Amino acid sequence: MNVKGPLICLLVDDNKVARLTLKKILRNLGTVEVVGECENALDAKVFLEDNHVDILFLDVEMPEMSGLELLRLLPRRPHTILTTAKKSYAVEAFELNVVDYLVKPFTLSRVLAAMDKVQELIKFKQSHQTKAISAQQLFIKENKVIRKINLDDILWMEAKGDYVQFNLPGKSYMVHGSLKAIEDKFSSDKFIRVHRSYIIAIDKVEYIEDRLVYIKNQPIPVSESYKDLLLSKLDLL
Repeated sequence: MNVKGPLICLLVDDNKVARLTLKKILRNLGTVEVVGECENALDAKVFLEDNHVDILFLDVEMPEMSGLELLRLLPRRPHTILTTAKKSYAVEAFELNVVDYLVKPFTLSRVLAAMDKVQELIKFKQSHQTKAISAQQLFIKENKVIRKINLDDILWMEAKGDYVQFNLPGKSYMVHGSLKAIEDKFSSDKFIRVHRSYIIAIDKVEYIEDRLVYIKNQPIPVSESYKDLLLSKLDLL
């Protein structure tokens, strides 16, 4: 069974030839969309802060910041496949939960094997979505108070440092945690991530203008990489 839709991919390598080789292989697969290329880890960090990526092909040895250093800085890591000319980083790489480790020069069969690992991992996560919240209420802990809130009352959720703010009509609650953890728990039928800092209730959307979605006249930014996903969830005429 194939994973539905193309997998969004970012290539990070200071070697242009390596990026071109990998891009050619991935283009021939037909299941991957390369949305960006970066020649250093700093540019990749900026890109990943504002864009959704399923797969990160990441070189280890780069000037200023290594690929491993980049991974340690990312609060939300894509499925990462390391590409390097040396085998000596393997132990450290797998401690960071990379999906695979490709030693240059890599072959077509080796890249395909790495992609199979990514697809199997994604399918495994999809098959365990029964853990997602499907009830009509949930309990949240704000400071020392445990509150019950109705899912239908949630307008949007916003990351604020080490906290997530739940916004409801006329009130909001701050809960310690990450937006990634919230995203993994909530049903995709009711909620959708539109930005690295925002998850919105789909049925609360009033209108969309440019790269802003409005809920209760509140503008919420939509990252370019999430725009198509958002539109696919709406019943457009």
